[in-house]
Amino acid sequence: MELFDVYPLYNVTPVKAKGAYVWDDKGTKYLDLYGGHGVISIGHTHPKYVNALTAQLNNIGFYSNSIQNPLQKELAQKLGEISSCENYNLFLCNSGAEANENALKLASFKTGKSRIISFANSFHGRTSAAVAATDNKNINAPINLQQEVTFLPLNEIDLVIHEIGKGDVAAVIIEGIQGVGGLDEGTTAFFKEVEKVCGKNNVFLILDEIQSGYGRSGKFFAFQHHGIQPDIITTAKGMANGFPIGAVLIQDKHEAKYGMLGTTFGGNHLACTAGISVLDVLQEEKLIANANEVYQHFLQEIATIPQVKKIKGKGLMLGVEFDFEVGELRKKLIFDKHIFTGGSSNKNLLRILPPLNITKEEISQFISALKEVLNS
Repeated sequence: MELFDVYPLYNVTPVKAKGAYVWDDKGTKYLDLYGGHGVISIGHTHPKYVNALTAQLNNIGFYSNSIQNPLQKELAQKLGEISSCENYNLFLCNSGAEANENALKLASFKTGKSRIISFANSFHGRTSAAVAATDNKNINAPINLQQEVTFLPLNEIDLVIHEIGKGDVAAVIIEGIQGVGGLDEGTTAFFKEVEKVCGKNNVFLILDEIQSGYGRSGKFFAFQHHGIQPDIITTAKGMANGFPIGAVLIQDKHEAKYGMLGTTFGGNHLACTAGISVLDVLQEEKLIANANEVYQHFLQEIATIPQVKKIKGKGLMLGVEFDFEVGELRKKLIFDKHIFTGGSSNKNLLRILPPLNITKEEISQFISALKEVLNS
């Protein structure tokens, strides 16, 4: 059997990783400023994380959601405290797409409506309603396009008000900061007005924090830069440092019912252990504060590169925009300078998503390498 060939791959085979570095099968060391799409939050193979998972696996790794699992409650309690979202309830699943599917389903259940408002260049996953709410026709099959989704430009509040006024909108889904779409984001005024109009019209506001959550933006969740309270928050990527997990945080005013949502693997013992470990390390090592400090250092350093046209994003969810496509630049960074970076649907944008324990020295290493490649 061969693999179903859907991924364009770089010819690099990582076999070992530690902190902000990975090593390939030839012994070459790479600085990882991409973290596998922003998944690595506390650094590769963090010892506390490895020890916790090893100990848990030696006890019990999995049982389904038909028995008591105190680790789920421990994860919910810690997540509520650290994120300042104690007025939310937690539903655990396995991925970001699954989290968004459940968020959209819940909004439709609660409102009795089915149309979704999403935004230009959005990305919410590759399954069913999540991909239908993603602004990319190339990954939407006819079965997905049966969903009722209206795409609007960011920061055009009059258009949002007009569409919600038609009375058939179940939810507005929006990323705290766009990831794949190229690091665009709503203004504080826009987020506040969307929250207001949703609240007045029985429309759920869903904040997709799959990539922008877990401290990556310099706040625990990116929406917290804007002082709003969404009905639902979804998160996944940084949540368990590479172990498959996803979560839906639902305001506690919205009542649960048996069977409304469900999953076989979600919230299993290993996933919860990984999630708890990440929260412990985030707090003990003050990684959100580090994200803000390193962000300021990054801004100072990147300002010395004249070819850079714009910096987008916040914290350690960053985009460096040029006036040329960055595909070749990324290849040179990987193969000549041994540094991983990311791309986006904006072909001129270099995406930077390092572990939250990245150091200023490691950022300076990247800046020096970037200068050398750009000036070569």
